[in-house]
Amino acid sequence: MAKEQIQVLNALDVAKTQWYHFTAIVIAGMGFFTDAYDLFCISLVTKLLGRIYYHVDGSPKPGSLPPNVAAAVNGVAFCGTLSGQLFFGWLGDKMGRKKVYGMTLMMMVICSVGSGLSFGHSAKSVMATLCFFRFWLGFGIGGDYPLSATIMSEYSNKKTRGAFIAAVFAMQGFGILAGGIFAIIVSASFNSRYTAPAYEVDPAGSTVVQADYIWRIIVMVGALPAALTYYWRMKMPETARYTALVAKNMKQAAADMSKVLQVEIQAEPQSEDPAKPKPYGLFSKEFLTRHGLHLLGTSSTWFLLDIAFYSQNLFQKDIFSAIGWIPPAKTMNAIEEVYKIARAQTLIALCSTVPGYWFTVAFIDKIGRFAIQLMGFFFMTVFMFALAIPYDHWTHKDNRIGFVVMYSLTFFFANFGPNATTFVVPAEIFPARFRSTCHGISSASGKLGAIVGSFGFLYLAQNKDKSKADAGYPAGIGVKNSLIVLGVVNILGFFFTFLVPEAKGRSLEEMSGENEEDVGTGEESEQSHPHNNKTVPYV
Repeated sequence: MAKEQIQVLNALDVAKTQWYHFTAIVIAGMGFFTDAYDLFCISLVTKLLGRIYYHVDGSPKPGSLPPNVAAAVNGVAFCGTLSGQLFFGWLGDKMGRKKVYGMTLMMMVICSVGSGLSFGHSAKSVMATLCFFRFWLGFGIGGDYPLSATIMSEYSNKKTRGAFIAAVFAMQGFGILAGGIFAIIVSASFNSRYTAPAYEVDPAGSTVVQADYIWRIIVMVGALPAALTYYWRMKMPETARYTALVAKNMKQAAADMSKVLQVEIQAEPQSEDPAKPKPYGLFSKEFLTRHGLHLLGTSSTWFLLDIAFYSQNLFQKDIFSAIGWIPPAKTMNAIEEVYKIARAQTLIALCSTVPGYWFTVAFIDKIGRFAIQLMGFFFMTVFMFALAIPYDHWTHKDNRIGFVVMYSLTFFFANFGPNATTFVVPAEIFPARFRSTCHGISSASGKLGAIVGSFGFLYLAQNKDKSKADAGYPAGIGVKNSLIVLGVVNILGFFFTFLVPEAKGRSLEEMSGENEEDVGTGEESEQSHPHNNKTVPYV
């Protein structure tokens, strides 16, 4: 028989939606707003960096970052994020969520400013400094994934927990949008103040000296929302679940949550039972029996999703150019190009990225995580194949709008689907003492998928004819075949979703089996609660 839930945790589970829930969403969400701004703003200025630091006299095209430099500038933050997810995820379970939460934010503030102050006498030294700060920026961002998800899940009631965690993640959409809007404002201001001819008219004069300030301002502004949130993060009490279940301080947990919930919660007496079995460890046989398939499910689905999600960005430049949102580079000056790229990315974010996130927030506690994730992978597969199989049809000028609509729908169902649910579920199904670590492992798997999607497909999607491939790249399998491969990746994601349990309407302790842990281990606890390890959704 399962033990009764601790009173303070039950109070959190049944609490009505209150002001502190929204405060927690904003405090945790502003971290994700900053994460998205910092990770995605670099794509707005990479063309500008190429023009400034890699200009070649007499070239018919503006300067561009060499493939290895472009990969480093864009990818180093992903490597940092992956490392940070594993390290801070583990640290969050060892030291507590709150103590580590401030560290990640300060790292993001310092490294955002450092990125904008990248110095050096040569292009190589500026790029090396930028990459150094981008790596550590990513490291701080990585910590925000497991900590924000875990803190929000442990603060929430069980009725609306999914929506609250998804709302934190949905702030990413606003971060991407803010990055685009800010880049539009900055580039438009500079372009009106420092007029310059197009590259084809005057190659050297098309990039004014002041353009160097634009990318620095854009990357540094990412420090502002993080800095503004720091004070409020430090004021948040440690989560009751960490204090009660991991730190074993019932009195402190009750006192903290009495203030937060504004109700009197009696601290339960702490009883030390010498006969009580020692809690099982991470990756122990007991852990693998109870949660091994769950961890495989959350890690594999996030890995597969991010391969598909991040590889879609590769097709943006072709799509934007095809529909005329971004004219040929030689017809614009450097600042104008930043403006056009920012405008195009802002439109995509506004029309498909942001709405997809908030559809998840609206429906996750109504139809469940499992259904949304399956639906998302299914429609991503459908639209990938619909783009790939008749690919030649979409390349004709008359059909370009249809291509953009299909492309936008793929993004929409990624966000109203696995891009949100893969973030939510790992914060709900593991025991409190491993929750942050397991979320870190799952999200790091996702970031590994992002690296494969961004860079593997950058090479894979090149034209089969080497003479038509981008400068510096070998021949690939072409865009059509790359889209077919991505469709197969989505099918795999669909099937691996069946390893992930449904957490809708259930307490964290019920999902993780912590209510049963003290009753017995092994066969005894399975008999007392036989559905504990069920990995398919509850109907």
